[in-house]
Amino acid sequence: MASLDRVKVLVLGDSGVGKSSLVHLLCQNQVLGNPSWTVGCSVDVRVQDYKEGTPEEKTYYIELWDVGGSLGSASSIKSTRAVFYNSVNGIMLVHDLTNKKSSQNLYRWSLEALNKDSSPTGVIVSNGDYDREQFAENSVPLLLIGTKFDQIPETKRNEVLTRTAFLSEDFNAEEFNLDCTNPRYLAAGTSNAVKLSRFFDKVIEKRYFTRDPSPMTGFTDRKRFNFKSLHYD
Repeated sequence: MASLDRVKVLVLGDSGVGKSSLVHLLCQNQVLGNPSWTVGCSVDVRVQDYKEGTPEEKTYYIELWDVGGSLGSASSIKSTRAVFYNSVNGIMLVHDLTNKKSSQNLYRWSLEALNKDSSPTGVIVSNGDYDREQFAENSVPLLLIGTKFDQIPETKRNEVLTRTAFLSEDFNAEEFNLDCTNPRYLAAGTSNAVKLSRFFDKVIEKRYFTRDPSPMTGFTDRKRFNFKSLHYD
């Protein structure tokens, strides 16, 4: 059997949001029974049928790089993670819907990865005026995934979904929410499964079918980063 072409997708987010459980579900189609903390980076592979059901259909490997979620400002931590940020074709940003801080930290995770040579050590707030152009200029496909959807009380769901919609707009990315202990959230034909497949197809298309298939180069140089309701010392 001929070897398959592949793309590299980062899976980023805080510790404890469920990245390892998500990757296991995506690649093994099984619930991860006893998830443990990821030290450094763990890589798993998923098979994707690009443009499934069309004459252009072709099978690819999707490498999912689950990066350990310690979001420290120490240069040693960042320099270690920078090794994983090379030659990336797509990014999945994962946050815990029950933990607002993990959602806010996605801004820092994305900036660290996309500016691996000049990542900011803190965030400058401009009274809620977030600069969306930073992500509009980004050529790397992004997908926003909220976990632990089953743990959101019914009375809080509208509030949480509104927050995730704002995040999706900020990152110029599609988003969906799920419970990683329930495979039905990614069952064939569901909205989540369609969005996931569309994201992987976009990653493959930008890697193999665009004039400039080079992986991410980061944002343009900026001295100020504006974020919604965030503050880090």
